[in-house]
Amino acid sequence: MKRIQIEVSGGCQCGAVRYHASEMLDNAHLCHCRMCQKAVGNIFAALVAAPNDKLKWTRGRPAVFKSSDHAERGFCARCGTPLFYNSLDNDRINLTIGSLDEPEKFPPINQIGLEARVPWFAGLQKLPEGGETSANADKTWVRSVTSSNRQHPDHDTKAWPPAG
Repeated sequence: MKRIQIEVSGGCQCGAVRYHASEMLDNAHLCHCRMCQKAVGNIFAALVAAPNDKLKWTRGRPAVFKSSDHAERGFCARCGTPLFYNSLDNDRINLTIGSLDEPEKFPPINQIGLEARVPWFAGLQKLPEGGETSANADKTWVRSVTSSNRQHPDHDTKAWPPAG
């Protein structure tokens, strides 16, 4: 793994926990192992690492669950967003790609934990694409969601939630 000189920020859905990394590693990957599936509540975990000495928690601190003698998982105790996987025997922390402000910058280059990959994963690209999530929704419902959205924006803020 080589180090990439790129600065990233990210955090949880509610904004209670935010982080900044001044360097990343080139290990963006999908992990299909059953433990990762359970930790993120999905069929895989999309992860990319930052060296421990280059990661700073800029707002709040994640809650931590020690999922085995070898690893711990971090998440926001307030909203539940999975934030990281940390192997306790190395000097990096694997951040969830979805918690990054710009997840598109880290396309996966590898897949691991294939013994637990769900059989239908390979067929996902063949599914019809239905467009945006709100395209066919009731317009009143869409306006209600938009006006009551409490999700933190995909950039650092001085304070959250905003005053007022």
